[in-house]
Amino acid sequence: MIQKVVPVGRLMCNCQILVCPKTFEAVLVDPGDEPELILKEIAAIEAQVGSPLKVRALIHTHGHFDHIGGTRGVKEGLLSRAVTCSTNGKALGVPSIYLHQSDEFMYQMLTKQAEMFGFSHSEPLPIDEYLNDEQELQFGSLKFSVLHTPGHSPGGVCLRLHEDSSAKIPETIFTGDTLFHESVGRSDLWGGDGRTLMKSIRERLLTLDGDTRAWPGHGPETTIGHEKKSNPYV
Repeated sequence: MIQKVVPVGRLMCNCQILVCPKTFEAVLVDPGDEPELILKEIAAIEAQVGSPLKVRALIHTHGHFDHIGGTRGVKEGLLSRAVTCSTNGKALGVPSIYLHQSDEFMYQMLTKQAEMFGFSHSEPLPIDEYLNDEQELQFGSLKFSVLHTPGHSPGGVCLRLHEDSSAKIPETIFTGDTLFHESVGRSDLWGGDGRTLMKSIRERLLTLDGDTRAWPGHGPETTIGHEKKSNPYV
């Protein structure tokens, strides 16, 4: 697997670019800001592998502005490219936008959210697909399971990327703002609830294997085992 972590925006949201090394299908997790930078990183990966990427999905762990603010620019940039680019005679296409329906109200309030924190964003594009608990998504060798983990937000999800040794994909969980390295997400924002957050962490995340890599929406990588032992909140 090819993985590029791109911290974007003043809040340094970890935008993940994940690429299947067999099909060059790609998924972006939380393209929160700086779409031009994200598109530049996609182009750099394409130069590295010598093939255009087929970006299939823009998946969001939740609907806060710092995780969705770059989505419109990324999708429109890829759409512009798809008009002229092709691979094996077939159009590259554009990715679908994924979000849990319970966070759609926040997604639609992107501009108001941003203004409250002193930022500005354009109106968002429509959501193409709703994420559901236990849903499976597959793009080439990238196989995900969706874990609904409310608490930081009503529709917060974590994305479990299943191990595939043939594609050098390690077992990984993308935790958004639910679980951080030795910390947990806030529960005082729109629709947040502290008890629900801790229940999600205990029942959906800490039950995973200890050696599962955990990539939060901000900050450094960790493991589930490390958080079990060292996270003072859990």
